[in-house]
Amino acid sequence: MLRINEIFYSLQGETSRAGLPTVFVRLTGCPLRCGYCDTAYAFNEGVAMEIPVILEQVAAYAPRYVTVTGGEPLAQKECPALLGALCDAGYSVSLETSGALDISRVDPRVSRIVDIKTPGSGEAEKNRWANLALLTPHDELKFVICDETDYGWARRQVQERQLSARCPVLFSPVAGSLDPGQLADWILRDRLDVRFQLQLHRILWREDRGR
Repeated sequence: MLRINEIFYSLQGETSRAGLPTVFVRLTGCPLRCGYCDTAYAFNEGVAMEIPVILEQVAAYAPRYVTVTGGEPLAQKECPALLGALCDAGYSVSLETSGALDISRVDPRVSRIVDIKTPGSGEAEKNRWANLALLTPHDELKFVICDETDYGWARRQVQERQLSARCPVLFSPVAGSLDPGQLADWILRDRLDVRFQLQLHRILWREDRGR
């Protein structure tokens, strides 16, 4: 049994899967409170659902790709079981996680999108650095950048920890706080081995939920 905030069909807005039609399963709850969070409605809203019911709702869209997100999905102890069940059903599954919780129980068939919290998020002390050793080229790391201080901090993490050698690394500007062109210029100036990305869903649909 898991508490589900919403299940919806949309285009993947981020990661190397951006633009792909995807079913999103958003779990309720998150132990973090990032200053730029755009899914605060998932902190508490949701209904209890059993895994077979979740699978039935996902199957109704006949998707190839499924993303389990939150909130922080790993805050619910049955999340790994759901991820495994989705993989067993034949979907290409990704997990969007804050990086604050242990990812070792996640099915290896799942692409783990691990967020590294910058100082500007207000939650950098929650980063679980031990997760880095568990990453494979099948996974991805994401930095959400608030300002130039955040960028400098993230650049040091990438370079000193050799993160791009572990898996793809993604840099995103906080919408409304950092000009995307400025972040792109910094990445090019420093010849940083990362992928620049924008949140496609916010460009297309602004703040609409379930899109």
